[in-house]
Amino acid sequence: MKAGRDRRDSRWDEHREQRRAQLVAAAIGAIRRHGAGLGMDEIAADAGTSKTVVYRHFGDRTGLYTAVCESVAGVLLHEIRTATTAALDDPALGPRAAVAAGIDAYVRLIEIDPELYRFVVHRPLLTQAPARRGRTATPDDGTPDPVNDLVTVIGDEVAAVIGAHLNPGAGPEERAASARIWGHGVVGLVRGAADDWLARPDGTDRAQLTARLTDLAWSGLSGLAPHVQEVQP
Repeated sequence: MKAGRDRRDSRWDEHREQRRAQLVAAAIGAIRRHGAGLGMDEIAADAGTSKTVVYRHFGDRTGLYTAVCESVAGVLLHEIRTATTAALDDPALGPRAAVAAGIDAYVRLIEIDPELYRFVVHRPLLTQAPARRGRTATPDDGTPDPVNDLVTVIGDEVAAVIGAHLNPGAGPEERAASARIWGHGVVGLVRGAADDWLARPDGTDRAQLTARLTDLAWSGLSGLAPHVQEVQP
């Protein structure tokens, strides 16, 4: 019978996870200080260690990039869920307010952390020299794309908000299919406009961007699909 993992090895799991979390936090701090185009040298220096140690914990730069994306995704999803839930729980508000709250939560991340957003979405670390151990650190190397995964999860979140307020007269399959299409459509709309807002600032502030995107998204949801209902106070 094969024995379980040696306790001398498994007892270090928690320490390894803590160290990974520390290195991810250091990487995020370095991105904020040096900008999205930084390299592994700056990340290792800000972490007070060597690239060898970073690679030991993440395998290569793709592993570190993925870990940073997962950290950002966790924060963003928490913010979107908190904002939309608060709007839906307010009897004076409704799904339109929830859509606005979710959009604002997304745009707020860009406003507060533009370099971190650029690092996650535009992948500058992965366009630099190939990572160690012979692995090509590109989005096309067959590994899961954390940005696409994040967009999918956010789209599903928005779809859940929309689906919960569809007219009960529609069948469950129709509700689910419609909500999924609209949810991911809203996310694509917001991401495209937000990327342009960051790349080509024209004086539009966050509140204005959120309001305009909400107007456009809701005019589509309520106009093309009248059975999406506002909750009446």
